[in-house]
Amino acid sequence: MRALIAAATGLAVALVLVLTLTALGTPTGKTSPKPLLTTVPAHP
Repeated sequence: MRALIAAATGLAVALVLVLTLTALGTPTGKTSPKPLLTTVPAHP
């Protein structure tokens, strides 16, 4: 019974966290227009 209560409490906390983040929306910002270029080092 104690495990069931703990699971329900955890689920409720997770749900509240998701709803809070959804209500806040995406943070204001922008992505960089430059692509990230990665290079592989030359093998000796």
